[in-house]
Amino acid sequence: MKVVASNEIMDAIDKNYQEALKDTNFKKLVDSLKVDEEVKKYNTSKLQDSVAELINCKNCKGLNCCKNRDGYVCCPKVYNNSITFEYIPCKYKKEQIEKENNKMTREKELELANLDDVDKTIKCRLPLMKWVVDFIKKYDTTTKHKGLYLHGPFGSGKSYIIAAVFNKLKENGVRTEIVYFPTLLRDLKANFDELESTMAYLENVDLLLLDDIGAEKVSEWSRDEILGTILQSRMNNYKTTFFTSNYTIDELEDKLSNKTDKVAAARVVERIKVLTDDIELKGENRRKDI
Repeated sequence: MKVVASNEIMDAIDKNYQEALKDTNFKKLVDSLKVDEEVKKYNTSKLQDSVAELINCKNCKGLNCCKNRDGYVCCPKVYNNSITFEYIPCKYKKEQIEKENNKMTREKELELANLDDVDKTIKCRLPLMKWVVDFIKKYDTTTKHKGLYLHGPFGSGKSYIIAAVFNKLKENGVRTEIVYFPTLLRDLKANFDELESTMAYLENVDLLLLDDIGAEKVSEWSRDEILGTILQSRMNNYKTTFFTSNYTIDELEDKLSNKTDKVAAARVVERIKVLTDDIELKGENRRKDI
């Protein structure tokens, strides 16, 4: 049986609706909804909430400033002369989701990296491939081995090749870890209680790749307390360390100095030189589709 609202309730609903229409933002929103006026009246409160969230979203500068629901805004949708409300990601949330999806895709790619899939016909890569093959043959956890400082343009396959080396050695029980350095720094700041245990792990894992070093925002803390500490400890413990970077070793030193502290930057770079052989990887961007 259809329930009919009393005249008193209907008058109150109409009054609230007419009052809400005085807000130009509210009027603009309801005018865009192609449903009967009565349907709009019954949804006045929820439509006002949508207006408030849309205004918040319009004035927002990023997810860290979000006043709604972690990057989602409540939007009205019309269906069969009725209004439903859906939470839609804002532009910043969409960017975050896209980055996370790309990250997961890349992590999966590195997890499955295989040297058999690396193009070995490119002449300029022959010194690198010879180094890789020799390293795999000679590596064992009881002997001191130099890692690799592999630099070159974005998307040229640096991380993939090193991941393929790690995957091959994991078959023999070697403990490996790949960390994207800018993300590591962000995570350490966000989870300060885990700093000590994370650092201890990174200092002692058999093979460590610090991926995309130089892409981070340099600070004394990131350079001296985090990077410098990890490298010093791995030197002392004879742990093999790899790096990828878009910078040559000299360019990285300049980046780490922040144009002011050249001594501290030189100290870190000297540790990298002790830990690694320096090889350039030339080639076109193989991640144009990501």
